[in-house]
Amino acid sequence: MRKLTYHVAATVDGFIARSDGGVDCFAHEGDHVTEYLAALKAYDAVVMGRRTYEFGLKLGVTDPYPWMDTYVVSRTMKESPDARVKLVAEDAAGAVRRLKEQQGGDIYLCGGGELATCLFDAGLVDEVILKVAPVLLGGGVALSPGLRAAAQLDLLSTKVHRNGVIVSRYAVRR
Repeated sequence: MRKLTYHVAATVDGFIARSDGGVDCFAHEGDHVTEYLAALKAYDAVVMGRRTYEFGLKLGVTDPYPWMDTYVVSRTMKESPDARVKLVAEDAAGAVRRLKEQQGGDIYLCGGGELATCLFDAGLVDEVILKVAPVLLGGGVALSPGLRAAAQLDLLSTKVHRNGVIVSRYAVRR
């Protein structure tokens, strides 16, 4: 079975974006960025929510990860702006469960706190790679808002970068 990894940046107080979706609070340069870009090459598929997808779409990017099969979970988008990007309109957990059962490499859960919560609640997230930025926002888009139950994590590794970004890798305990 394929592994689903929530690979995400967050502030020290647990926000993945500002309330307006902005991510200017995160360092976009440094060793952690190089490592992140290299890590992306290990994934065969990506699953993201509509708001995460629309962030790139506003910049003219219709296929943000052209080497991966891309799935966007949305109840409101009626058609995909890119032939390679598949829409998942209903039952995100069921769609991801079926995707995990298919042959292939690991799956990247890209952004989307609400989608992450849905997939944690369904027991589908296998790993969390958390890039903690040395900043406090006090509000914004939460990492995993409204979980039904705590997700217990086992620390696998941690790396501290010179710019203060801490990258920790966790296995989700079953």
